[in-house]
Amino acid sequence: MTLDPGSADQLRSTLATVAAVPVTPFGPDGQVDWEAHDRVIRRIVGAGVRLVTPNGNTGEFYALTAAEARRATESAVAAAAGSGAGAPADVVAGVGHDLPSAIEAGQHARDHGVRMIMVHQPVGPYISAAGWLEYHRAIAGALPDLGVVLYIRDPRIGARHIRLLGDLCPNVIAVKYGIRDPVQFAGVARDAGLDRFTWLAGLAELTAPACWTAGARGFTSGLVNVAPALSLSMMESLRGGDMAGAMKAWEDCRAFEELRAADSSANNVSVVKEALAQLGLCRPDVRPPSHRVSEEVRAQITEILERWGLSPAGENR
Repeated sequence: MTLDPGSADQLRSTLATVAAVPVTPFGPDGQVDWEAHDRVIRRIVGAGVRLVTPNGNTGEFYALTAAEARRATESAVAAAAGSGAGAPADVVAGVGHDLPSAIEAGQHARDHGVRMIMVHQPVGPYISAAGWLEYHRAIAGALPDLGVVLYIRDPRIGARHIRLLGDLCPNVIAVKYGIRDPVQFAGVARDAGLDRFTWLAGLAELTAPACWTAGARGFTSGLVNVAPALSLSMMESLRGGDMAGAMKAWEDCRAFEELRAADSSANNVSVVKEALAQLGLCRPDVRPPSHRVSEEVRAQITEILERWGLSPAGENR
């Protein structure tokens, strides 16, 4: 069974939104706290977010075992369906690692009702553009009935590679562009096919307005774990052509997102988890090679939450 053109168009439309990347909370024993995982996702979806991506980088994908990643997908599906916020949110499951593991994870997601997967940028000391193409073609070809979202973090992967992959694999429907260069994004999106794929700003709220003007119609977010209304307000402004409103949301996001981006994004996840801990939603623990934030950063997060009107509801430490 393959993804028909009508279904592909529907999925492309579904992806034109805020794509929440939930954290994976851990308990005091270091194991995944599945109750907290459910709680965080239900809160996101209950706020009105319609797309959830378990096993993304904010979910510490590379620090999870294969069994944990599978259960994270199952947990996200259950939470997205049972939020009580009207229609269930859609789930895009993150997959990656070696080819058999990525394909197996996609099959598992499909078996649990997931219609789309996001393929992580391959990691390794030696990656070629041709190898990148073969890797994604193998995954998309093995899962022809699923929509496939590419995650681009390597500037060597250009428009011709994306366009060729789209020609070879009709189920490749979207691109999460994770390179901090809106000029490059604009060129790649146009040369690869602005309307062929749904383009998402892959570096969250700080790049969303610039990428939107160049053709993005969605953005991914880790901040949405903490302040979903803020992410949704940016999306509403962008859709309405209210760039002043979008930039107001950008200013509100800026301090938090810059904490996450500091030191080559060393605290990308730990900043989010610290904020959630201060709100009483999960513990601040992260797995190596990530590390908990310093007391100085912790104090800055407290100040940001207060500015957002999110008063700490108790610590979950």
